[in-house]
Amino acid sequence: MNLREKLQTNGSVLGIFAKTNDPFFIEIIGKTGFDFVILDCEHGPNSPRDVLPLIMAAKSGGAEPIVRVGENNALEIQRILDIGVAGVQVPQINNETEARSLVSHAKFHPLGMRGMCRNVRAADYSFIEKTRYFAEQNDTLVVGHIEGMEGVRNLPLLLAVNGIDVYFIGPNDLSQSVGHPGEVDHPEVQRAIASVIEQCTANGKYVGIYADNPAEVKRYRSMGVNYIALSVDVAVFARGMNMLQTQCA
Repeated sequence: MNLREKLQTNGSVLGIFAKTNDPFFIEIIGKTGFDFVILDCEHGPNSPRDVLPLIMAAKSGGAEPIVRVGENNALEIQRILDIGVAGVQVPQINNETEARSLVSHAKFHPLGMRGMCRNVRAADYSFIEKTRYFAEQNDTLVVGHIEGMEGVRNLPLLLAVNGIDVYFIGPNDLSQSVGHPGEVDHPEVQRAIASVIEQCTANGKYVGIYADNPAEVKRYRSMGVNYIALSVDVAVFARGMNMLQTQCA
């Protein structure tokens, strides 16, 4: 099953953010059972050329590759989609104009106006018949971030935009927008998170979030979150190395 099918069948999927650019690490993520891995081109050093072997490694390990781009930019989104991914994740979708712009960048006609070329990896370098290719690409997951109170306030308008599959809550940026930077558990931040989850669920939209630990994963699942990114690969590695070193002291 692909990621969309898993969402439809299981109701939720679990992934992790990846800031490393070593294919071995990415392949291991898939082999441990994660449904997807978010290859980070926003808060990380990766370029489209850097993520290509990571995409291959994710698929080899059994995790679907999602790429978070740096901004809601037509060329940046197009270049990632052209190299063949399960989805694209785009930060800071705050209003209806930005939501419609994202869909236009990520989808072909009739949903959008993504730049059209079939001589790319996503089309098996033109081996995929064009009608099938355009249809399949329009089924690629599009994930828009809700990371500020502007996005929370405008959510009813965003939910009316056709073509965004998952609205992803960024708790840390949201906490800063609320006025309590880094205090993800602050009641105001949690109220904003709950509001986004409730509205997405009521409107039949998938909702995603970043979770820092397994306890948060379980809590957000119980609230109806479908698409959860648990931690970051470098943080997991750092904690593991620290634990080993401490145990040897």
